Amino acid sequence: MSLPTPDEGRESPRDLLARLESHVGTARAALLCAELLASHDPAEHPETLLYLGGAAGRAILDGSPSWRPYWARVWGARGLLYVWDDAATGAVLDGLRDEAWRVAEMCLKVCALRDLPAGDDAVRLAGHELPRVRATAVRALGATGDVEHVDAVRDALDDEAQEVRGAAHRALERMRARLDLP
Repeated sequence: MSLPTPDEGRESPRDLLARLESHVGTARAALLCAELLASHDPAEHPETLLYLGGAAGRAILDGSPSWRPYWARVWGARGLLYVWDDAATGAVLDGLRDEAWRVAEMCLKVCALRDLPAGDDAVRLAGHELPRVRATAVRALGATGDVEHVDAVRDALDDEAQEVRGAAHRALERMRARLDLP
C-alpha cells in the first residue's frame, strides 16, 4: 500500500482517520486498524501508524523511548470507534486479552459501541486493578453482556471506586431494559 504521508500537524485522531478513510475507503480503513491492533510490531505498518498516531506514530517509528509500541495497538483499536467492518471483530476480541491494559480497555469500548460479545473477557476485566478498566468493563457488560454476566455487574455495585459503582448502576439499568430483567 502506498499512501500519501499525512501532515505532522495537530490533527485529531478522528481527522487523521477520516483522511485515511478518504484514501482507502471505510472497509479497508477498518481492516488497517485491525491489522495494527493485532500487530506487536508497529514498524510493519508504518503508513497506518502515521495516520492513526500522527506525530506520536512517527516517534514510535523513530524508536523514541517515550512511546511504547503498545500505543500503536491502542490507536488501531481507537480507529475502530470511527470506522468499522465486521472483519475487524476477531482482532478486537483478541485485544481484550492484550497484556497492555490500555489496549484491552480500548477494545472494551469498541465492543460496547459495535455490540461485540465481550462477555467473559469483560467479566475478567471487571476485576482489573485499575478502576478505569473496571468501569469500562462494566459499561461493556451493560451494552453487550447477557444474563450470565449480571452477577458481575451487581458485584461492581460494591466496588471501592465511585466511577465503577456509577458505571455498574447504569449498566444494570441498561441490562434490565435490554434483557427484560426484573
